[in-house]
Amino acid sequence: MRSKWITKARISGVLLALCATGFAATSAQAQGALPAPGPTAAAIKQRGQLNCGIDTGIPGFAYQDGARKWQGLDVDYCRAIAAALLGDVEKVRFVPTTTPTRFTLLQSGDIDVLIRDSTHTFSRNASLSLQPTAVNFYAGQSFMVRKSLNVAKAAEMNGATICTLAGSSLELNIGDFARANNIKIATLTFDKSEEAAKAAEAGRCDGYSDDTGSLAAVRSTMQKVDDWMILPDNLSKEPLGPYVRSGDDRWRDIVYWVDAALKTAEEYEITRDNIESFRTSTKPAIRRFLGLDAGLAKMIGLDDEWVVRVIKAVGNYGELYDMHFGAKGLQLPRGQNNLYSHGGLHYPLPFR
Repeated sequence: MRSKWITKARISGVLLALCATGFAATSAQAQGALPAPGPTAAAIKQRGQLNCGIDTGIPGFAYQDGARKWQGLDVDYCRAIAAALLGDVEKVRFVPTTTPTRFTLLQSGDIDVLIRDSTHTFSRNASLSLQPTAVNFYAGQSFMVRKSLNVAKAAEMNGATICTLAGSSLELNIGDFARANNIKIATLTFDKSEEAAKAAEAGRCDGYSDDTGSLAAVRSTMQKVDDWMILPDNLSKEPLGPYVRSGDDRWRDIVYWVDAALKTAEEYEITRDNIESFRTSTKPAIRRFLGLDAGLAKMIGLDDEWVVRVIKAVGNYGELYDMHFGAKGLQLPRGQNNLYSHGGLHYPLPFR
């Protein structure tokens, strides 16, 4: 009997010690103790520059304008992260990456984050030791074909040759679709989307396949835009978004919550032009979000002004979509890229 009670006493002691440890950690957090910044954020701060991997050039996501300045949704995500961590949207080195090299550059440390219209998948997470963060664009793979082919849906593409990108999931999806529909579709692969588009335009293949956002972009670059159509089929789910290296949870948190901030700002109707008017808000949710009531930002190693800097620099998610894909960009309806409150899939987690 005595040994039984001793055992219970020891177990109770262990539980009390664990509770005390948890209480101490909570108390330290409540007192404003900053967590470790993580190796990636620390390296970026020491360097004074974010190395951001992007596409080599595709309208909507990442491209250089007439002044050779990088523009696009993914580009503005790079700038938003720099604003959050470094306080300056210009402290970014944009690193153009091809489809075959993008993940290797991230694994090797040549870039800190990859934001290159890249699909989040099981195998990329599990086998490449890369961590998908947030989805910044929901898409589905489809085909862009010449109207002269007289096809109305993808299942009618038997015998066609399609240009697409090497080293991506696109070619695998085409093969799966062909087998499922008992048809044959040949593929011709390229490292860059502009190379694939030129090959399609030159008649080397019957069309081009990519995610719907990229298809709208590529179609806009064709010499005779009206000669091409995007088929309505979706061959796959293509949730696109940033990747970071596995093993640095603090850096993953920063990238994730920058995305959430862009979408939450739209949810609260906070824009780059009106954000200053919200500084006097008495609503608890908005005060927490903008860092007016201090505390949240310290949990991921940022200062209380980071959200304000991000929105002032690039705007909210709706503004970004409109600029690059919507009315001011590629004229692509938002559809599933709307917020959940407007029938879309973007559902930012709460800041609390």
